[in-house]
Amino acid sequence: MKLTILNPKHVIFEGEAKNIFIPGDMAEFELMDYHAPIVSLLRPGNVVVDWKKKIPIKQGMVKFDHNECMILVEE
Repeated sequence: MKLTILNPKHVIFEGEAKNIFIPGDMAEFELMDYHAPIVSLLRPGNVVVDWKKKIPIKQGMVKFDHNECMILVEE
């Protein structure tokens, strides 16, 4: 899937991913290829891409649709 993580000033990460662990507002969840469409608020924590890359975030939101994941976070 295509993953883009950005804040108001710049792109933090852009690339392909097979799975993404995300700190949702109620609980952590995982997105995989062709997941059902979802929109969720995010709490502080780490976005983990392919079990390798950890990206710390404060809070934000995620939108997943048509195998594209867009994560918008605070600075």
